[in-house]
Amino acid sequence: MDKQPRTLTPEQMAKMKKMGKFFGWIFGILLVVGLLFLLTFNWITDYIWLDNLGFGSVFTTILGSKMTLIGVGFVLFFIASFLTLQWIRSSYINHFHESQLPPFLAEKKLSRLIIVGTSLFVGILGSSVVQGLGWEPLLKFLQHEKFGITDPHFNMDISFYMFVLPFLEFIVYLILTLAILALLTVIGAYSVFHMYRLSKRAQLHIGVTIGLVGLMVAAIHFLQPYHTLLSNQVNIFQTSVVYGLSYTDELINIPKAYILAGVAIIAAVWTIISLYRGRIKSAIIPIAAYVVVLIVGQGASMIVQSFVVSPNEFQRESPYLERNLEFTRAAYDLDEIKEEEHPGNYSLDEAMVERNSLTIDNIRINDSRPLLDIYNQIQTFRTYYRFNDIDIDRYEIDGDYQQVFIGARELSTEDLPEQAQTWVNRNLRYTHGYGIAMSHVNEITSQGQPQYLQRNIPVEGTIDVTRPQIYFGEEEYNDVIVNTKVDEFDYPSGDENVSTRYEEEAGIQLTGLNRLLFAIDQGSFRFLVSDQLDSESRLLKTRNIMDRVQKIAPFFEYDSDPYIFIRDDGSLAWMMDVYLIAENYPYSEQFSGDSNYIRNSVKVVVDAYTGEVDFYIVEPDEPLVKTYQTIFPDLFTEEIPEDVQRHFRYPETLFKVQSEMYGTYHMSNLEVFYNREDFWQFATENYFDSDVVIEPYYITMKLPEYEEEEFILMVPYTPRNRQNMIAWMGVRNDGEHYGELFVYTFPKQRNIYGPQQIENRINQDSTISQQLNLWSQGGSEVIRGNLIAIPIEDTIMYVEPIYIESSNETSLPEVKQIIVAYEDHIVMETTLERAMESLFELMDPDAGTPPATDDGDSEELPEDEDSMPSIPLEGAEMILEQFSTLFDDYQEALSSGDWEEAGRIMAEIEEILATME
Repeated sequence: MDKQPRTLTPEQMAKMKKMGKFFGWIFGILLVVGLLFLLTFNWITDYIWLDNLGFGSVFTTILGSKMTLIGVGFVLFFIASFLTLQWIRSSYINHFHESQLPPFLAEKKLSRLIIVGTSLFVGILGSSVVQGLGWEPLLKFLQHEKFGITDPHFNMDISFYMFVLPFLEFIVYLILTLAILALLTVIGAYSVFHMYRLSKRAQLHIGVTIGLVGLMVAAIHFLQPYHTLLSNQVNIFQTSVVYGLSYTDELINIPKAYILAGVAIIAAVWTIISLYRGRIKSAIIPIAAYVVVLIVGQGASMIVQSFVVSPNEFQRESPYLERNLEFTRAAYDLDEIKEEEHPGNYSLDEAMVERNSLTIDNIRINDSRPLLDIYNQIQTFRTYYRFNDIDIDRYEIDGDYQQVFIGARELSTEDLPEQAQTWVNRNLRYTHGYGIAMSHVNEITSQGQPQYLQRNIPVEGTIDVTRPQIYFGEEEYNDVIVNTKVDEFDYPSGDENVSTRYEEEAGIQLTGLNRLLFAIDQGSFRFLVSDQLDSESRLLKTRNIMDRVQKIAPFFEYDSDPYIFIRDDGSLAWMMDVYLIAENYPYSEQFSGDSNYIRNSVKVVVDAYTGEVDFYIVEPDEPLVKTYQTIFPDLFTEEIPEDVQRHFRYPETLFKVQSEMYGTYHMSNLEVFYNREDFWQFATENYFDSDVVIEPYYITMKLPEYEEEEFILMVPYTPRNRQNMIAWMGVRNDGEHYGELFVYTFPKQRNIYGPQQIENRINQDSTISQQLNLWSQGGSEVIRGNLIAIPIEDTIMYVEPIYIESSNETSLPEVKQIIVAYEDHIVMETTLERAMESLFELMDPDAGTPPATDDGDSEELPEDEDSMPSIPLEGAEMILEQFSTLFDDYQEALSSGDWEEAGRIMAEIEEILATME
């Protein structure tokens, strides 16, 4: 007998439904929690990391402003979408019978669901856009500081243009975007069945939407007069010579903006009334009137600019040019530059050299670009070490102020042997680089290699480095875990490796929930299951210093060239420059895009061992940094340690922007400024066999009115399309004088040799060019280093190193000759000391001749080797043939790898050169 299927009783059915509903709620809740977790996961891990560094409040401030804008944006977009769609449905329902409409409009429940769902989607989309664009303008608007400087036309503080105006425009353009999206939706919806002709509700809806667009356009025009102070654009086709308010702006563009704002408001009201009354054609009239006024305004601007301003431009624009000059100088901190005349005398003598011995001793005869290759070949020792950059700094060494090159020896796990590319090695064992290399800027070995102050592994040198391990640096580091059961690799020692343990409490402790969260964050299951980790293990996260500071303070611009330095306690740290860049500084010319204001008010120091980050305020009175300090009070440190301040360098990027601007804005005479008659540009030099613009460079020198040498960043100027030096600009780097800009101008009535003129004279010097051509034979490359102008008291000299690099792939560039140029004299020697001696012999050729005898006899003395000034011309061919033979032998020795023989031959060549001179 077949069994009857069992049926459920009503009570059982009800119970199962209840359970299904319960589990449905549980599943729904878990789904929502899961989605929220995925959406906020990065926020959670970022907050833990930032809070561990002491910057949790920075994260919560930014997040709070974003959440506020998310809420406001969502509500705004949701309400706008809901009202628009609801009005459209209402228009259709009132005009058609329900039977004539599709279900998604006719059925109230379904249509409401669609409207709410669409509005939610638009609200979410809009909120993400609003928070992404608006969080920083919102915070600056709410908590900005005054500049204490007002523009002379509207009498508004600079802060209005920088902080208030951008936020107002953000609000206006946000509403305008909403209105345009609504208008497009409305036009599309009411085009069906010609609703815009048949329905009063539809016509009113279109009218109200167009009216809102008109009001926002009016608001834009109302704000437009303020923009005349921020641009040199007077109409769509023409620009003014003035950055900021111009004659045409004041006469035409500002009144035009107010007229257009009024027309837009009238057009908005007119359109609403016309469409409400069903007069569709008459609604076009105000729109057409607005377009006509807009075109007429542009035409009036073009007429005034072309026929009133251009024929007498200087007279018309003079008052505005003066403002442009004044405000641009203020925006780039050029208004207090100390400008003095430099006589450009030819007064160099041995006494002057003796008085400025520290300047001479710090002349840079090495170059950082070839030096990077040398460091990477000589001072890495293993394939997994790498120097990413060589920087210049200064130290007090054995009581002497010395300029040095310095580089960090970082670890690249990508360069580990393939068999060593294991999870343990990459994440637990090979965790850090080791030490630095440091060399003199002015000393080389007999082989032309740098003379090291710090070198090797372990670090040997004149400065104590007590903590050489580099866990944080410029390398693209992966995250690592320290304090594990695996000892860390410290450095190689012969055939063995020395190990170490991490000695600080930095990093995120991997216990409890942290371990789970960061296992997910790293995408590594081993974080959870590895028995090498324990309760003391810590995660060192975001070890690339650029990524590190950008995650902490993403609202700053950072210099791309951080540099390492040694602190007084022997630890290593990185210094980074922060740029506070802004737009909308009235009357100021832009240096990049719309940016026309720049400061270096903040320095960042990152400890190379712990990763600790400090943001030091350098200019506490600067309004932009005060604004950020108000917004993020826990971000900054005002007390700067002395050993950090000693290594402040004025950033090259900022100095380059300022010096480029000063090339134009140094002119104080308005007519000269208008005609750009005295425009200065950066000098050029011959570098690596090509002419390039000279980059600003650091030197150690004594300023004429001071007693001690100091670290100076400088750049030489030449007039436009000329090669003589017209001036040089510098900035002080040491102590209380940090950041003081100054300019020395040369006499305009006589020629002061510029760098390119010196380069041309070097090329035209028959002796030097012959020697350089000789070295370049056989595949070797002659590398012309940086030509450095050295101001000394009331005169100036030039120094340029010459590198030789053979064609061998493993060869190193070597400094083989030093060229010194002064006045009309150029010498080339193997060392700077010899070059200076030869220079003085040329300047005073009688200095080496013996005095006359007492009896007045004029007996001619035989010339010895020391007194012979040069090789006779008739012997030149024989000398060149000898050089050619020796150089062929030198190339052959290099190609065969016989370094000892190559060195012997080069020494013989140098001896012959010395004899010639």
